[in-house]
Amino acid sequence: MREIVDGLLAWRAAGTSFAVATVVHTWRSAPRQPGAAMAVSEHGEVIGSVSGGCVEGAVHAAALEVLHTGKPQSHTYGVSDGDALSVGLTCGGTIEIMIQPSAGLPLLDSVLSDISAGSPVATVSLPDAQLVVRPDRIEGTLGDDELDRIAGEQARGLLAHGRSAIVTACEQEVFVQSWAAPARMIVFGAIDFAAAVSRIGKFLGYRVTVCDARGVFATAARFPEADEVVVDWPHRYLESTDVDERTVLCVLTHDPKFDVPLLQVALRTPARYIGAMGSRRTCEDRAGRLREAGVGEEALARLRAPIGLDLGARTPEETAVAIAAEIVASSWGGSGSPLTGLTAPIHGPA
Repeated sequence: MREIVDGLLAWRAAGTSFAVATVVHTWRSAPRQPGAAMAVSEHGEVIGSVSGGCVEGAVHAAALEVLHTGKPQSHTYGVSDGDALSVGLTCGGTIEIMIQPSAGLPLLDSVLSDISAGSPVATVSLPDAQLVVRPDRIEGTLGDDELDRIAGEQARGLLAHGRSAIVTACEQEVFVQSWAAPARMIVFGAIDFAAAVSRIGKFLGYRVTVCDARGVFATAARFPEADEVVVDWPHRYLESTDVDERTVLCVLTHDPKFDVPLLQVALRTPARYIGAMGSRRTCEDRAGRLREAGVGEEALARLRAPIGLDLGARTPEETAVAIAAEIVASSWGGSGSPLTGLTAPIHGPA
């Protein structure tokens, strides 16, 4: 729901009622993951998506009915049975959707505020009840104290990893949707390629930091899309900042005096993706310097260098697309191969 928060806040400010449809469960090649959301206003306006277009029309009609009756609904949509125009997922998957009216979500304003501010928050939902879980407190109720306690603890666990899922508590299935703080992308090297990478990083939903030791190049004016621009030696900054299993590190300096000490630190972190720019010769020379500095083969195997997929990229923008493509592929286990020549499901298990 993060992508529709601004629209929902605008509707709330205008006093507009709406219904929120949320994907709570998927099977096989479903186009959107649990947590994907679409909202329909009392005027019929739509923001967001739950299926990339397959069942939006049916969900729109159901959402208007929910707004009219004030009662939540749950629907399951699956593969079309021969009729291309029937309600179903032509991509071959099945999704379960829960539709709730805004009037039935008394804590919605505080949840939207937290999501907008990047504060960690999770919701535990039944069609007609909701629990709001934060690291330090729980609000609302699912109608039973023991259910609240057990579901709340499970939600805290999922929130710590930024995951959404259906869980079982007190022999009852509930949907937990979590919004952890956005994952970080740290881009090292204040060059034109870094500007393009920071733009696509923001587009993908990362909190982007650009870092360079040269203050004349590392300026907010040159990187307006970045959330922060840091002037510091890259390795020193990386040692002092938070890096977790969702963090992406893009090393674009391709200068040994920056790269080697930086990558020594980077390869000791739990970062999900570490990529470094450079020609084949540069990457081979850098790997040799890292070995001389004591970096082992297992650690070196984590390094994506040259950074990015082979797209034939030339411009900074094309190179940023190649880097983003590798980050996405590594996140979801994609092969990076053209879908045309593959027979496996397009949307594999998360």
